[in-house]
Amino acid sequence: MGSGHDTVAAELARRARAAGREVHVVDVLALLPCGLGAGLRRGYQGAVRHCPWVYAGVYDLFLRPGPRPRPSGTPLARLAGDALSALVRETRADVVVPVFHLAAQLTGHLRERGALRVPSAVVVVDFAVHRQWLHPGNDLYLCMTDEAAREVRRALGRPARAPGPVVDPAFLAGGHGAARWRDRLERHGPGRPAVLVSAGAWGAGARLPRTARLLAAHGFLPVVLCGRNERLRRALSGVPGALTPGWVTDMPGLLHACAALVDNAAGQTAVQALAAGLPVVGYRPLPGHGAEGVRRMAGLGVSEHARDAAALLRSLVRLTAAGPERERRVAAGYALFRSDALAEVVRLHD
Repeated sequence: MGSGHDTVAAELARRARAAGREVHVVDVLALLPCGLGAGLRRGYQGAVRHCPWVYAGVYDLFLRPGPRPRPSGTPLARLAGDALSALVRETRADVVVPVFHLAAQLTGHLRERGALRVPSAVVVVDFAVHRQWLHPGNDLYLCMTDEAAREVRRALGRPARAPGPVVDPAFLAGGHGAARWRDRLERHGPGRPAVLVSAGAWGAGARLPRTARLLAAHGFLPVVLCGRNERLRRALSGVPGALTPGWVTDMPGLLHACAALVDNAAGQTAVQALAAGLPVVGYRPLPGHGAEGVRRMAGLGVSEHARDAAALLRSLVRLTAAGPERERRVAAGYALFRSDALAEVVRLHD
């Protein structure tokens, strides 16, 4: 729905092309008939931005893990079945790689019926594997953590491995634009540790101006990513001491220039921060899989979950200071990046 799935798909495609493979990337929502996919995206975006309690209800009904029976996403996904089957035939694809749960439902359904004759390898991009990722028809699941892979194996009895998150190597390499960002941050807030506050590509979050004011009042430089939400950016531009850089094209450089990330979704920005060696603090998470992912990250020891403003400040004071506690948290994040998910996909085909 947001840009995180697109980011993972683009990185897998980049790696495959670099290895001499032919790649076709398709948005499963675009395969749904009658503009249904575009309507779903608009509805989800509106719910997350303006009435998150609606999405919390949707998550509880359709996605939350647990033994209680819930409606399946397969009936919706199968509406794209003919279009995907035609694409597989036209491109002569050797493997299909879903990176979005609706796509995983679709490939699982088609594989189970025998309508998809090539293997499907699902790359799970969430720390919390909700039930709509799971379909026994898929051949392989590639997860970010051992815990998630164990959950998949228990639920489906299908192969599941944990190569770790999929990120552009630039996040691990050091960020070529970091020096330029450090100069800009130092000019804006001399001597203040820069704390990145992420609202995702859609600029969704609770009380972000209040969070920015809190950080600025306690000696930090809040750098707030508003995504493409210009209304939110205008609201934050009046917060004294805050920096709202707009849409950022050099995320590796920015992350390597900051001291910590305040995150509300446990999505790709959080994963990129871990790759860049940045401590992550979850705060005021989005409902549904955002809150579940923030809790799961903290439980794994790769981040902290601040339950209130005081806890947020305590975490940032500790984690932005050089020392063994910051080093332990950074090392825990680095440890997630074990191997290449694409290599697992290629092995499945070969």
